[in-house]
Formats: sequence, structure tokens, C-alpha cells
Amino acid sequence: MKFTTKWMAAYFPEYKGAADTEIPIHHIYTDTRQKTDRGLFVPLEGETFDGHSFLKSAINNGAVAAFWNKEKPIPEFVPTDFPLFLVDDTLIALQQLAHTFRTEINPKVIGVTGSNGKTTTKDFIASVLSQNYKTHKTKGNFNNHIGLPLTILSMDQTTEVLVLEMGMNHFGEIERLSFISEPDVAVITNIGESHIENLGSREGIAQAKTEILAGLKSNGKVIIDGDEPLLAPLHTREGVLSCGFDEKNKFVLSDCKMDDTGTRFTINQNINYMIQVPGNHNVKNASFAIIIGELLNMNQEHIQEGLSSIELTGMRLERITGKYGTTILNDAYNASPTSMKASIDVVKELPNFSRKILVLGDIFELGALSEMLHRSIADAISEPIDMVIAIGEEAPYIVEEMKKKELAIEAHSFKTKEEAVDILESTLSEETVILLKASRLMEFETLLEHLVEKE
Repeated sequence: MKFTTKWMAAYFPEYKGAADTEIPIHHIYTDTRQKTDRGLFVPLEGETFDGHSFLKSAINNGAVAAFWNKEKPIPEFVPTDFPLFLVDDTLIALQQLAHTFRTEINPKVIGVTGSNGKTTTKDFIASVLSQNYKTHKTKGNFNNHIGLPLTILSMDQTTEVLVLEMGMNHFGEIERLSFISEPDVAVITNIGESHIENLGSREGIAQAKTEILAGLKSNGKVIIDGDEPLLAPLHTREGVLSCGFDEKNKFVLSDCKMDDTGTRFTINQNINYMIQVPGNHNVKNASFAIIIGELLNMNQEHIQEGLSSIELTGMRLERITGKYGTTILNDAYNASPTSMKASIDVVKELPNFSRKILVLGDIFELGALSEMLHRSIADAISEPIDMVIAIGEEAPYIVEEMKKKELAIEAHSFKTKEEAVDILESTLSEETVILLKASRLMEFETLLEHLVEKE
């Protein structure tokens, strides 16, 4: 049980039905297609839908109470004792309920934002902290103004640490999430180019990401990518801990060594750790978790156990064995210029492969800067990369720029994924590693149908 309708009535005192009785609420949800046991239904409204229209379905599928916009008539089919909490806006009510529940349970809240690496960092943090604390984290990408409140409301009452991913598309969105969650620790993973179409510049993106400080507890800590110049103004702020490869940082990363088992690295020249995923960018993601573990009085052994037992959300440098023993790195969940370059660097550094192939697709939401930023990807491409396959409307600019730079690397451009299949299948072998990287809407994971044996 999360709470009762009587508990809710203290915070939402305008209601119909038997809301002042002890009716237990086990789940809070917005989708009436899912069956639930003792659920609170939240009917959200959008441009093309109105959740209020589905109240009957919600009741039939297990709802025992609901929020209700007070401006809307109550349907005749609603039982007179069915609790309806009358509010001005059901979305705001959901967010208020989440904030109230967060305050009631009072776990340590870790908020994670940034242009790239949010989900991987969240997974590292949750895996490390779960070694010592009962930990709840954002599932999948439930990181917006709806998903974050639902994540808070899905935690168990005994939760000790809550790890929340915070995403955004526009100014003001992270600020709202920060006020809802009131983080004890805020993490800014980096500043890239994602959503630059909406935010105008990398400076605008940095401004939007630092909104996470708005709801930070008065004694809260902020952990930042200390190598990012746009976050430099935060270095002198009280409670800020910087992390990165530059020696000016409070936590300095060094001696990164990558092999088939993962990546080893050192913090502050005397503490050694290992992660089972490749790449310097993942070293930095893991270091945020290490720092938080230390803040919460964890020892090095337990922190390492958490790093080693991580279960990463899918399509983040996910290693898959394809046909003929080919190694495929499925990093196709999403992309920005920064994250694409980081993934290319990983492939370049991977040992024990005689053939390295990049399959790169369009990066969306770059606006007027799209051509320039796609062309900039070519700056990261060099030996030992053997082949580049660019797919989409914008990705071929990468190949154009490679030819302009006269790079001696085989390169091909295609408008569609289907056109690229034949040449891609011809490269498969045990000595080959293939990177799949593109924005989510490109759905690059469908290429796996041609690269992996059917079960």
C-alpha cells in the first residue's frame, strides 16, 4: 500500500464519494488499459485526448479512486461512494501528490540530468547504492513532467534512496522536476547538443540543465562534469564537487585502460575501480556513482560490487554477438554529436578486432546547426576505423566531410536502412566490430534483424 484515500483527503480536501475512509491505494497510473489492484487513476488531458473519457474503463480495471477536473461534469455511471478528488488541473495534482509522497517517505533523493549519459549514470548510481540501501530508480525513460511523478509514486514506503533521471526539451522543465523531487544530490553529467533546436545554443542547454539546482536541498551537493567549460561558473559554488580528467577537478580520473572485460581507471591517483562497459565517457558516468557512494559512507569494496553488478538499460553500448561471431555495439537508443563521437572513440580503442565499422544515422533536433554538427562527426573518424556507413537525410554529410578531408577510409551513404543491408552483411566476421549509433526515431535496432541469427 502507498497510502489511503483518507491520507490524500488531507491534501486534496475537495472531493466526492467516500474519500475520507481508509481505502488503500496500491498503484497510481494514467493508462486505463492496464489492469490494477486498488489504483488511483489520474486522467490527463492533451491536445488530442482526454483521460476523463476513460473513467469507466479505469473503474472496471481496478481503480478505487481518481483525480477529476472540477470543471467537468461527473458521469452518471460513477458510484456515489467512489472517491473523486476534485482539482483544477489533474497533471498539477499528480505532481503535487508526488511531492507530498516524496516528503512523507523522505528518502535520499539523487537527481540526474545532462545532455548525454543520464540513463547510464542513473543505472550506475542505483546499482552502487543498492549494495547498502533500499534503492528505487527511474525505469526506462520515465524522466519528464509525467514520468518523474509516477516514478516517485511507485517507490515502496521503505525506500531509503530514490534515483531520479530528469529530462527536458525546453527551458523551465528541469526546474519543475527539481521542485517536485527536492534532490539531496544533483548530478549534471555533461553539456552536449541535444535539443539545441529548442534551446538555441550549448549555453542555453547549460542554463536549462543547471535548473536542477532550483529545488536542491539547502545543504545539498552538486556533482558536475568538471571538464565542461560551460559548467565552470559552478566550480566556486558551495557544495559543488567536480569530476573529470582535468587535474583541476576535485575528483581526478586517470589511467583508463580498456580491454575485453571492460575499463579500469583510477580516481585521485590512489583508488582503482573497474567497470564492465567500454569508454572514457562511461568512466565519468561511473565516477558520479562512486562519489555519491562515498558521500553516503560506502566503502570501496561495496562500491566496486555495485559497479560490477550493474544492469544497464538497453541499447546503451549493448554488446551483442551477431552472425559469424560478429561483435555488435548497439548504441542506438539515442544520439547527439557529443555522444556519437564518444561512441566512435570507444570503437577506435577496442582491442582484438581487425575490422571496425561505424553505422551512423541522423541526429535529430539540431535545427539550423544540423549540417554543421553532422559534418563535425568526421573530426572523430580516423584509423583504425575501416568503414563508415551513413544512413538518413543528414548523416551523409558525415561522409561528404570525410571525403573533403581525404580520409583513406571506405565510406558509403544511403537514404534508408534497407539500402545498407547488403554491404553491411558482407562485412560480418568474428574479427569485425560494428557500432550502431543514431537518434531514437531512426530505429537502428531493426538492423539487428539482418545481423543476428534468428532464434
